[in-house]
Amino acid sequence: MNDTSARLLRLLSLLQTPREWPGSELAERLQVAPRTVRRDVDRLRELGYPVQATRGAQGGYRLVAGKAMPPLLLDDEEAVAIAVGLRTAARQPVAGIAEASLRALAKLQQVLPPRLGRRVSALTATALPTPAASASLVDPTQLTVLAAAASTNERVRFTYRNHDGVVSRRLVEPHRLVVVGRRWYLLAHDNERNDWRTFRIDRIDNAQTTGTRLPPRDPPADDLAAFVASQLYDLAPVFRAVVTLALPAGSPVP
Repeated sequence: MNDTSARLLRLLSLLQTPREWPGSELAERLQVAPRTVRRDVDRLRELGYPVQATRGAQGGYRLVAGKAMPPLLLDDEEAVAIAVGLRTAARQPVAGIAEASLRALAKLQQVLPPRLGRRVSALTATALPTPAASASLVDPTQLTVLAAAASTNERVRFTYRNHDGVVSRRLVEPHRLVVVGRRWYLLAHDNERNDWRTFRIDRIDNAQTTGTRLPPRDPPADDLAAFVASQLYDLAPVFRAVVTLALPAGSPVP
């Protein structure tokens, strides 16, 4: 790869893979000398890409988080997946997400090659979302706190308003976020009730992590989405009715 710009793009694409690359392996991939790799890494740093280098036999180069997000390189499958995901997110009941998703999608579609644009259009045209009668907006800040706590097994306190409007304080161990219909639910172990509970996230306020991390509990079921859905059906109101029909004698009962 004699062209410097093409080589830098190839190097950046390799570094965006979540792993550490030894300089010798990068040199082999790019078909250049290790010294050229070092110079190219310096060029990327000048462009704002936070490339970290570690010394030693096990050392190498990797891209780390910086103060600002630099431009990303995506292959065809990644670009299509992100575009479809953004269109889906634009229809989800998360406050502020729809507008942000549409802005990001517009930027992505502007630079998509025509062949990828046609693939995205075909996928989104044939994939129909499940309709829902109603959906409540979810605060993305609450969603982020709960998702992070679930991934790190950290306890969370929050205020919860149940279907009767009664407000209570809860201390839980979040396990998973589940979408049923167009609503978000939190499956968590309620510490005070010593049992698994399902919470509608649009009814959660002031979610805060406690800093206490615990070993993950065994989930209450293998299929958590089905478990949450079954709990919701169990909570649905059941009515018993007696119906009297006025019919002539001998008439068949409809």
